[in-house]
Amino acid sequence: MPLALRALLLALALPAWVAHAQANADADRAAVAALDTAYQAAVERNDADAMARILADDFVLVIGTGAVFTRDALLAEARSAETVYEHQVEDSGTQAVRVWGDTAVVTARLWLKGATAGKPFEHRLWFSDTYVRTPSGWRYAFGQASLPLPEPAAAPTPKP
Repeated sequence: MPLALRALLLALALPAWVAHAQANADADRAAVAALDTAYQAAVERNDADAMARILADDFVLVIGTGAVFTRDALLAEARSAETVYEHQVEDSGTQAVRVWGDTAVVTARLWLKGATAGKPFEHRLWFSDTYVRTPSGWRYAFGQASLPLPEPAAAPTPKP
């Protein structure tokens, strides 16, 4: 096939390929976003079975204090129900999903409110969750969470 003809065919096919790739990336972003939201809901309900379906076997979470948690540790904590959540949700409009081939990273600000062993807590933090595409679908492989964010400063009281 002459070079000019190959170049023409490539030029004609390229826009369709780019559109197809963009559609796949959009579908991947939507799938991972939904999966991460489902994971937060499973944690909120202490639903270890749902968490287990989403977490990769070699999952690791590193939190702002430097503590490291494995998949088994998180599932055991959920099963114990020592922590009861009122809220474990992403703040509206903060979720961003970036996809690079078979890897996706979700970042968002998370609102946590509940009690552990009867001691109440409420704070917000930022997290990054890394998902990988496996033969059985996307799996949550690594998480990193910030320290709790400082409370917003109160607005100054106007002087009379």
